[in-house]
Amino acid sequence: MVPEQSSVRARSISRRDVITGAAAAMAGTIVGEGTFWLAHHFWRSIPQGTLFVTYRGHSDGVRSARWSPDGKCIASGSNDETVQVWDASDGSRMLTYRGHSSLVYSAAWSPDGKRIASASSDGTVQVWNASDGSRILTYRGHSDDVTSVTWSLGGRYIASASEDYTVQVWDASDGRRLFTYRGHTNAVNSVRWSPDDERIVSGSDDHTAQVWSADNGTPLFMYRGHIQEVKSVDWSLDGKYIVSGSWDNTVQVWNASDGSMRLTYDGHTSYVTSASWSPDTSRIVSGSWDTTAQVWNASNGSQPFPYHGHRDVVVSLEWSPDGERIASASFDHTVQVWQAV
Repeated sequence: MVPEQSSVRARSISRRDVITGAAAAMAGTIVGEGTFWLAHHFWRSIPQGTLFVTYRGHSDGVRSARWSPDGKCIASGSNDETVQVWDASDGSRMLTYRGHSSLVYSAAWSPDGKRIASASSDGTVQVWNASDGSRILTYRGHSDDVTSVTWSLGGRYIASASEDYTVQVWDASDGRRLFTYRGHTNAVNSVRWSPDDERIVSGSDDHTAQVWSADNGTPLFMYRGHIQEVKSVDWSLDGKYIVSGSWDNTVQVWNASDGSMRLTYDGHTSYVTSASWSPDTSRIVSGSWDTTAQVWNASNGSQPFPYHGHRDVVVSLEWSPDGERIASASFDHTVQVWQAV
């Protein structure tokens, strides 16, 4: 299937003009603070929610969409058992990875952008080359569906979460397991490595999010603010706070050192599936079964902006590295890239 792209006009600017203009603003002919100022103010002149690309390469619901570290590509994992890598500016497909035998829950880029780790309900995590799809290794340490993967800061290790109630930390080069975290009493849905590389947070169907040592799995504390399954966790870039999304219809922001509550966002009318922090830590975007993605102030939950581009559950969300765009994945079979702020 050839992907289709959709766009809307923003103040008489086409999607091609937007991408070309941004590229020109960030081109190497102008270097330094002036370039950053031009690019920043160019993007901020586009109305919030402006749709740039609709990627339609998948034949079933999309569960994950993750930006490459350089912001040029997106890897999306789907119920159609594939991971597809495509150009974030125009939606052109670069490669399709077909190594899994069942649906793909999650796909994550290595910090250097050279490898991708994908997690599947076939019980495996597969690490492969982001440029050509060649497989590097298959990790088979879990006994049930693998739901989420995250890389350590240096790209040496991977932590994988599973419906077998565990998170396993292992070497990304050879699959050697370092240790297994067994603090949860139900399926683990989401796992993220901290920006300082020292801690890991995991969210579970046991209604908790747990923070623990990335070195040896020593529990640090358990967050019990939710009354239903925790489906998503994410760190602020400064490592001070964690955001968690739950099937109790709320998104909660709390202190990463002791679990003290900062705020509860209740703008959604159904299960929350995903929550992601902007790179500057000022905003959060959350997705829900109510088919919306909502952008709001991370400090107090104010100024919510609802994005209504999807026709089904919004399953996964992530900000672009520059903090100007959001990629949203949905069970409507699409990934959409749109203006974040």
